[in-house]
Amino acid sequence: MNEIPEETHPMTATPINFHGLIPAISVPFREDHSIDEAELTRFAAWLGARDGITALMTNGHTGEVFSLTARERAEVTRIAVEATRGICPIISSVVCEGIAEAVEQAGWAKEAGASGLDIMPPHHWLRFGFLPDHVIDYFTAIGKATGLDLVVHVYPAYSKASFPSDLLAELARLPFVKAFKIGTREMNKYARDLKAIRAVAPEKALLTCHDEYLLASMVQGIDGALVGFASLAPGLINDLLKAVKAGDLHKAQALQARIDPLKDAVYGAGEPTGEAHGRMKAAMEVAGILASGRVRPPTHAPGAAEMAQIRAAVAAAGIG
Repeated sequence: MNEIPEETHPMTATPINFHGLIPAISVPFREDHSIDEAELTRFAAWLGARDGITALMTNGHTGEVFSLTARERAEVTRIAVEATRGICPIISSVVCEGIAEAVEQAGWAKEAGASGLDIMPPHHWLRFGFLPDHVIDYFTAIGKATGLDLVVHVYPAYSKASFPSDLLAELARLPFVKAFKIGTREMNKYARDLKAIRAVAPEKALLTCHDEYLLASMVQGIDGALVGFASLAPGLINDLLKAVKAGDLHKAQALQARIDPLKDAVYGAGEPTGEAHGRMKAAMEVAGILASGRVRPPTHAPGAAEMAQIRAAVAAAGIG
């Protein structure tokens, strides 16, 4: 393995409670597609104060991270941190291609006030795959450079950037890694992944990020949920998580039934995509959560038929 840089930015971070609901937040834009700081401030403060919310995450796919520049990502985190001071901590995703870039942007996130970092796999791993040492080196470098709690962002099993169960167990042994955002989307591997992590590090938090089938993934024995869908329906999803943890399957099924029309309107028969995030922002506007559901190109806003389904789903869920 390559030599890893030592921590260079010592700062005190707000402790994160991973045993709850953590929404990955949307980013509102003005008409010129610049970040709407006032609206983001209002939205983050409102969302962070909802029941059951233990943290918010910036710069996830829900936040249209791939449309943001590196400096804009740090700015989104700064705005969210200032908006939620005294309410909840902020986790920022790190979406980079190499160790040097990741350490730099992780440092910017820490300077902006992030208390933790969600580490996505570099894009080139999606194309070419990786060696296990690549992954360990990547996480170790970011952890040593920042000293922040790290969340392992687990990609779908069908992708070349999906971590095998034994590698997840190895990551769980790293002191910087505190939680796993698990989006395996193949239930046999999902069960193996949970078991592998629990076997070596039962104290590490397991978080579902299966927005499109929440109940099915929650009943596997997870600790919390880190989902963009909670930007739209934080109350329903928190109630669902509480019902599952309490072992009340009938209540959980009833809550999932209320969530399903929203899920279908946003995700359809698939999983999160850029257009799905656009549909979710439109639903947030219909529900009065955001002033505008505007998205950044090349993502497209939903069409008339999709909007009709979204309005009906918001009304049926009772969140508007």
